[in-house]
Amino acid sequence: MKFFTRAKTITNKEKIKEILQRGVEEIFVKEHLENSLLSGKVLRIKFGIDPTSPGLHLGHAVVLRKLKELQTLGHTIVLIIGDFTATIGDPSGKSKTRPRLSPKEVRANMKDYLRQASKIINIKKTEVRYNSSWLKKVNGAKIIELLGLVSVNQILERNDFANRLKEQKSIGAHELLYPVMQAYDSVIIRADLECGGTDQTFNLLMGRTLMERLGHKPQDVLTTPIIEGTDGKEKMSKSLGNYIGITDAPEEMFGKVMSIKDELIGKYFLLCTDLPEEEIKKIEEKMNTGEMNPKDAKIKLASRIVSIYHGEKEAQKAKEEFAVVFEKGKMPANAPELFVKGGTSTTAAIMMSGLVSSKTELSRLYAAGALLDTETNEIISGEMEIKKDLSLRIGKKRFLKIKTKIKTK
Repeated sequence: MKFFTRAKTITNKEKIKEILQRGVEEIFVKEHLENSLLSGKVLRIKFGIDPTSPGLHLGHAVVLRKLKELQTLGHTIVLIIGDFTATIGDPSGKSKTRPRLSPKEVRANMKDYLRQASKIINIKKTEVRYNSSWLKKVNGAKIIELLGLVSVNQILERNDFANRLKEQKSIGAHELLYPVMQAYDSVIIRADLECGGTDQTFNLLMGRTLMERLGHKPQDVLTTPIIEGTDGKEKMSKSLGNYIGITDAPEEMFGKVMSIKDELIGKYFLLCTDLPEEEIKKIEEKMNTGEMNPKDAKIKLASRIVSIYHGEKEAQKAKEEFAVVFEKGKMPANAPELFVKGGTSTTAAIMMSGLVSSKTELSRLYAAGALLDTETNEIISGEMEIKKDLSLRIGKKRFLKIKTKIKTK
């Protein structure tokens, strides 16, 4: 296994102070971590990610961006791909047992992780490890030894388990193993610091506990805030469909950012961009006094986020496309096309397109006047027969070009 070392690190006190403050929720133990960063020693900084779904989103990027800052100081990022722990299932924040993933599903999900992570951190200078390489070798005796270092009471005290017990929901015995296995990763890779979202606090602190009880120096822990998704309520998640993927097309990414709740604008600026905090505060103040329209602030936000992942040229194009599609009500150039026979109903065509999940949802769209013929600007308020090509806007963000086929005998 290749380990990355550097002769020295950057120990600028003000820079370190900024890194440990901006977008940071908690640090265990802050004084120790600050002294370690100032010492010039190259720290081994762990970040674990389970490939439970294909692709990374801005929620993952919050932690990855913090890792990038630490990496630029000269420290070593150790990226743990949890190809073993993903088959157990992380119970963090879950009100019920996660469905267990097969090794095949895990391999499919992690196929593109490194390429996506390289959009943020320098993968060439990152130590990438797969925890199956050691956890598959852990035998029964070792598992008993590790479990003997923690108590069931300690594990059950975590909020998600405590809530399930209160609601009389089942807890799988394998779920109790997850935090211990994840913590053992820290022992194996000799972590000095582990970073993660606040939903991972219990798991990260378990790493400290296990390291100490096995006679190792316990790792410090740094947590970052959880960012809400486009629904403005739940944490960003692919399973909830409220995510903004870091590989989303520029136009799609721009449109998704524009759809976030106004109250999240400042938080997104802070956690997803490099805009100085002073400028973020000014934007928030202007919105509060009515000097700036939240829409204009979101355009600025969307432009910055798209430029991070696709470059300024693509961000400008996405901004112009947004203006054409959403402000002027025009059809986007890359809208999906559907070929149907003349006489097909709008309901049948829209359901065939897959853009609407059910006829119930479509009925609500009809009733709300949310179906628009973009050529005539006329609202389609009920099912109609398609006699010619039709360009539809479905709700705010979905578009469909319907092309009619000539009937053949």
